[in-house]
Formats: sequence, C-alpha cells, structure tokens
Amino acid sequence: MNKHKIKTYLFWILVAEAVGALAGWITREDVRIYTESIAQPPFSPPPLVFPVVWSVLYALMGISAARVAMTVSGRLRASCLSIFGLQLAMNFFWSILFFRFQLFGAALLWLAGLWIAILWMILLFRRVEKTAARLQIPYLVWVTFAGYLNLGVWLLN
Repeated sequence: MNKHKIKTYLFWILVAEAVGALAGWITREDVRIYTESIAQPPFSPPPLVFPVVWSVLYALMGISAARVAMTVSGRLRASCLSIFGLQLAMNFFWSILFFRFQLFGAALLWLAGLWIAILWMILLFRRVEKTAARLQIPYLVWVTFAGYLNLGVWLLN
C-alpha cells in the first residue's frame, strides 16, 4: 500500500475516532451518572462493552469513508462524504441529548434520524464502492440495537 493510501486511511479513521472520543469525553461524567441511576432495559450490555464496540465501529466508519474518498472524484463521491459527515455529526449529538441532557424521547427521535442517515449513506456508498457500504452494516445493526436500548430507557424512566 502506498503512502498516499495509508495517509488517507489514517485521516478518515482519526476523524471518526476523534468525533467518538470527543463525544465520550464531553459526556464522561453523565455516562457515570446514567449507569448508576437510570433503569435500563433487559439485554443492556455492561458499560465496558460500549467503548470497545464504538471504537471498532468508528474505525470501520473511517475505513469506509477512506475507500470512498479514494474513488474517482465527482458529485457522487462528494454526496457520499457529505452524508458521512452528516451521520457522524448526528452520532455525536445523540450522545449529548441522551447522556448529558437525558432527553430520552428526543434522543430516540434523533436516533431514528441517524438510522435513516446511516441507511442513506450505505445506499450511496454502494454506488461508489461496495466494500465501503458493507463496512457500515455493523454500524447500522448496532444503532438498531441502540434504538431498542434508548426506547427501553425512555419507557422505564
């Protein structure tokens, strides 16, 4: 792999991981309070699972975006990277809605919008680079599970 490709992968992985790390840092105290005081639905994973899963998902997001970024330039590639940025921003703000402000109903609606944005991203990525689209499927599955958890928390609290 040449240096340009390595730099492209590193850039996009670091962008995705940095967004996740910033959201985690901003809500770190809120997550502790949430874990100790909020009723959670059945099948809620232990707190340690979340940073591990999200780290992997952000890396996959970055790899996927890098693969798209290295395709032939054009409007479709620009659209793909724009929806990537949109869903990443939505992902960031969900954490703040859910953990910082504990607006569980609003966070659930936001998460539904994020789910749609992820699906839209997958469909666009598929038109440019099929592997990039496939790399986003675990993210869509995890956000679906997060929707179940978010709904459960909203109903229980």
